[in-house]
Amino acid sequence: MEKSKVYFTDMHVTMKENLQQKLSRLIKTAGMNQIDFEKKYAAIKIHFGEPGNLSYLRPNFAKTVVDIVKELGGKPFLTDCNTLYVGGRKNALDHLDSAYLNGFSPFSTGCHVLIADGLKGTDEALIPVEGGNYVKEAKIGQAIMDADVFISLNHFKGHELTGFGGALKNIGMGCGSRAGKMEMHSSGKPQVFQKKCIGCGVCTKICAHNAITVTEHKANINHLNCVGCGRCIGVCPTDAVQADWGESNEILNKKIAEYTWAVLKGRPHFHISLVIDVSPFCDCHSENDIPIVPNVGMFASFDPVALDAACADAVNSQPVMAGSILEKHSQGHHDHFTAVSPTTDWKVAIDYAVEMGLGSKDYELITI
Repeated sequence: MEKSKVYFTDMHVTMKENLQQKLSRLIKTAGMNQIDFEKKYAAIKIHFGEPGNLSYLRPNFAKTVVDIVKELGGKPFLTDCNTLYVGGRKNALDHLDSAYLNGFSPFSTGCHVLIADGLKGTDEALIPVEGGNYVKEAKIGQAIMDADVFISLNHFKGHELTGFGGALKNIGMGCGSRAGKMEMHSSGKPQVFQKKCIGCGVCTKICAHNAITVTEHKANINHLNCVGCGRCIGVCPTDAVQADWGESNEILNKKIAEYTWAVLKGRPHFHISLVIDVSPFCDCHSENDIPIVPNVGMFASFDPVALDAACADAVNSQPVMAGSILEKHSQGHHDHFTAVSPTTDWKVAIDYAVEMGLGSKDYELITI
């Protein structure tokens, strides 16, 4: 099989070309302009950053991608889905506030922000996963599936459950609705934290399967009737209903790959990863530690699997940043991600994505 092409450029600039211009040149050299964008809706999947976290990608980079899509006649929008956990992005209104707070406004990026799974994370498309071993129907944010073209703009960094967060994580987990995220993180059955429950009964009204009852002012979920739709999580005013975070990291990685397959199948897609500010943990945290390695550069490819493999190899070839969490845990390790999060194995997602036909882990790195 022919190796997938991954294009790379470092973070050095000249007086004639700044980083945004260099990113534009990288994207065009990698071939994104070969996609037919004319009058097509283009979803640009990005992580807007949890409020308090400062390692997310600057909105300036998003504007560069938006400008190219517009040049090619497309209709771009920045998008993400609501989070499963409690935080600043758990519903569309809070999510938009967080995006604007972190600089992702129509004025700074040149396009609108759409939260793909709607107000409470229940606006989803059910996509059959052919050949999937873990997911029968992926639950993807509707606006993402309504787009004609899909682009992922990824901040490549560490992750406490998957080893690192790159293209596959940004697409698979990021595009899942709240119910989809619950399916990936657990067996799909929510639970009620009784101390937080006020017995308001809102969850019983939204449940279409009579799985929730309120007894003595406390809600209870019958898992025999529960189908794991996650709507009760979205409507609970006190965040008493939450997912059971019980899935193994290996299965989580494989489910992410299956969800990625569901998002990308049957339409043009392109992927960009920036290996900068490589924090040890996810941008979903409301804080970030110092980077574990120096800034590496910018990568682009039509193949998300090859892109993740190239970025992982690039990070592992870097020296350890002095004073970082990695420095404290790197002794005896040859893999930076395993050193930071010892219970993870990022290769699982790569290998399983290859099995799913998402791409190849064999790549040709083309430096511009």
